[in-house]
Amino acid sequence: MELKDQQYRLSGDVDPLDLCETYGCPLYVYDTAIIKRQYEKIVNAFSVPKLRINYACKALTNINILKYFKHLGAGLDTVSIQEVMIGLSVGFNPEDIIYTPNCVSFEEIEMAIAKGVKINIDNISILEQFGQQYQDVPVCIRINPHIMAGGSSKISTGHIDSKFGISIHQMPLVHRVVEATGIKVEGLHMHTGSDILDAGVFLQGAEILLNVANDFEDLAYIDFGSGFKVAYKANDIETDIEELGQKISARFKRFCENYGRDLTLMFEPGKFLVSEAGSFLVKVNVVKQTTSTVFAGIDSGLNHLIRPMFYDAHHDIFNLSKPKAKPRIYTIVGYICETDTFGVNRKINEIQEGDILCFANAGAYCSTMGSNYNSRFRPAEVLVHEGQSHLIRRRETMEDILKNQIEAPLFKEALVNT
Repeated sequence: MELKDQQYRLSGDVDPLDLCETYGCPLYVYDTAIIKRQYEKIVNAFSVPKLRINYACKALTNINILKYFKHLGAGLDTVSIQEVMIGLSVGFNPEDIIYTPNCVSFEEIEMAIAKGVKINIDNISILEQFGQQYQDVPVCIRINPHIMAGGSSKISTGHIDSKFGISIHQMPLVHRVVEATGIKVEGLHMHTGSDILDAGVFLQGAEILLNVANDFEDLAYIDFGSGFKVAYKANDIETDIEELGQKISARFKRFCENYGRDLTLMFEPGKFLVSEAGSFLVKVNVVKQTTSTVFAGIDSGLNHLIRPMFYDAHHDIFNLSKPKAKPRIYTIVGYICETDTFGVNRKINEIQEGDILCFANAGAYCSTMGSNYNSRFRPAEVLVHEGQSHLIRRRETMEDILKNQIEAPLFKEALVNT
């Protein structure tokens, strides 16, 4: 969303206030023009013979977003059998989906094998079971490089105490399992965390992963994960994707020359591709002043956008209804019966009840992490594409809240007796 003539507009000059009139609030809005910009930026940053970008769909799993990434030429990174099934249902070929679960049952992994997708294993116990039963199915192995990286301890996944991946110090045991079972290892994978700022962290991880790769003869691809940081506020630091692309491409080319053939370089960005494409539009229910704080209470809460409470994440907040008003200081809070604070002492154009506020960077890990806490409905979602808006998820109703609940007969009898 961009500022045009003191008014915030989406691509195609779509006015977000018009979307609120049409679809109501709270409302998630996604802009395909920004998704396309981000996808092309990362594709153009890497100059290698074989490049594959797999969208990490846990960031935003709406089927229309997945279909758009398929249209752009992306593959799919999934972490559950349900995401695998969604990807297949929208038309992704099995070979274009990689399944990277964590702490799931072997039965779930067998379900993914049956679907024909790429299997990525991060546990020696599961690797042994896999090798005993599925020697003919190629597999990828997720390595834990023991690198602490990322914007928060909650999103760092490659450090020594992480539950993700097989430790690099356990590689001798991995090789024994591979030799004993005859598994064909077609890929190696690493993901150190999210919101990584320094290209040097990727290069450090690259050296570790490529050194491991030298000991596997049948590789077809190497997956460096993702974690590219986007800007969440003015003058914020973000990953220099062009610098990263140049350095990783040069190093990967040298590796392939020494390896004897060109492998596919893979990445699995999620936040980088969809975060900036999303906006969350809410209405102000109350403006409440205490002895020290002015609260703006909105028609949403941690049930719709939990990142500020869960990760201490920052989202810029704008008053779309008063683009020329004088700024004041507000603390933005939700309507959930918890301390669901979105922003403390934010400088925002003067807010009145009924105004529409916009949360920026709401495309990744926002709607997809939503819940029905306090029995609240989940918001509608709208896709803006080439100047037109499309409803891609309807707002929930009481029927949705109750549809999977079953009234036990004994309670019916108890009510009759009373």
